[in-house]
Amino acid sequence: MSESTEEWLLMVDGAARGNPGEAGCGAVIVDERGRTVRELSRYLGRTTNNVAEYHGLLMGLDALLKMGRRNVRIQSDSELLVRQLTGRYRVRDEKLKPLFARAIELLGQLDSYRIVHVPREMNKPADRLANRGVDKGRKHR
Repeated sequence: MSESTEEWLLMVDGAARGNPGEAGCGAVIVDERGRTVRELSRYLGRTTNNVAEYHGLLMGLDALLKMGRRNVRIQSDSELLVRQLTGRYRVRDEKLKPLFARAIELLGQLDSYRIVHVPREMNKPADRLANRGVDKGRKHR
C-alpha cells in the first residue's frame, strides 16, 4: 500500500550518440513538494534512442515502486514513448515490444499515473542524466 496519495513526478529520458549508437538513460524522481529525491543514470551500450527512452522509463518506474510510491505523473520529451503508452501509436518495432510490455506491467502496479509529453527544455534534468549514462560507458573503455 502506498505511503501517500500525493502525486510524485518521474522525469525520464534516453540518449544515443548516433542512432544506433552509444546510449544511456536517465530518470529523476521528484516528491509532492517539488524536491528531487532520486537521480538515476545508466549506460546501455550501443542501441537506439527509442530503446534508451524506454530504459529510462523502466529504471524510473522500478525505483519508484521500490520506494513504495504508487501515484505518479510521468513526463518525457519522447513523443513516440508517450503516444505508445497512451495507446495513440502501436508498437511495431520488435526491439521495443518487450520494453513496452514491461512498462505496462510496471504501470499496472501503480494506483494512478499520468503520462505527459513535454518539450525538451522541461526535461533537462533527465536529459543530463541520460547523457551522464552515455559518458559512464565511454570512461570505462
